[in-house]
Amino acid sequence: MKALVLRGHGDLTQLEISDQPQPEVRHDRDVLIRLEAAALNHLDLWTVRGLPGLSLSFPHIVGADGAGVVEEVGSAVESVEPGQRVMFNPGISCYRCEYCLAGEHSLCERYGLLGEHLPGTLAEYIVVPEQNLALVPTPPDGELSWAEAAAFSLVSLTAWRMLMRRAQVRAGERVLIWGIGGGVSSTALRLAKLAGAHVIVTSSSDRKLAWARELGADATLNHATQDVVSEVRTLTGKRGVDVVVENVGEETWDRSLRVLGRGGRLVTCGATTGARASLDVRRLFWHQWTIMGSTMGNREDYQQVVGLLAEGKLRPLVDSTFPLDDGVDAMRRLEQGEQMGKIVLEIP
Repeated sequence: MKALVLRGHGDLTQLEISDQPQPEVRHDRDVLIRLEAAALNHLDLWTVRGLPGLSLSFPHIVGADGAGVVEEVGSAVESVEPGQRVMFNPGISCYRCEYCLAGEHSLCERYGLLGEHLPGTLAEYIVVPEQNLALVPTPPDGELSWAEAAAFSLVSLTAWRMLMRRAQVRAGERVLIWGIGGGVSSTALRLAKLAGAHVIVTSSSDRKLAWARELGADATLNHATQDVVSEVRTLTGKRGVDVVVENVGEETWDRSLRVLGRGGRLVTCGATTGARASLDVRRLFWHQWTIMGSTMGNREDYQQVVGLLAEGKLRPLVDSTFPLDDGVDAMRRLEQGEQMGKIVLEIP
């Protein structure tokens, strides 16, 4: 089968289209999917560059998100059948350990992400456990395109877990979201608005801030030209925000804490500018903050966020599409950071 593979860690010159062995159904709950589209995530860039502790066998197929048609099912599969349109949670766990049995699949010791730890979605076929699948729903405003279905899962599940399961954003609360151009951040904005929150977003691009206002942002700040801490204090009457949504790391960490109000919650899913952050523990206990990490989500989270999609409340935002053969060009657009919405590869 045709696939976009990584030959070794480095830059985008390490990526190429090549023929790879087609995966097979090996276990009784495996499902073989013929992919119609696959979406890019910043995770793919980190995989190309090499993450600390990440050991891959090359060539490695990249990509975490996708959607397609069921081709073959294992002997114990009951929820899907050949010919159905499906999408999937990219986080694969063992489904047998104490964490999986308790429903906390992302805490499983064998947990891995498609495209990062496991062969990914930028290919013609993939095998995914039945437990990770969802039928592609049809929202009230019309059938999803393959590009939309492929663009949905990773960012929507990540944002849902952060805001609704971990931070438990409530109506009337003030939420600050950094870097609105990213897929997780733009989805977090939409979820926070669905929850009834007052949302402040940041970006270094005025074009992306204008886009965020169209998506419902109540206030926008250019973090390259404005003092975010001072502006947030003014916007909140010096009270600070109830929730900060973080995925930047070292560069924004101190400012995130400085805008957090008493009893506030900070939730983070990434550290794109560095993994080391400092904290004055006295401020932590005196202001009674809660600082929490979040990674992907479990089966229940996925079912809930797919339910929102089915209701027409969280339709994916697609920036552009490329054919699989132009996958390196698509990655280049992702690396440039100019996109507003998801970049998708269409797989003929």
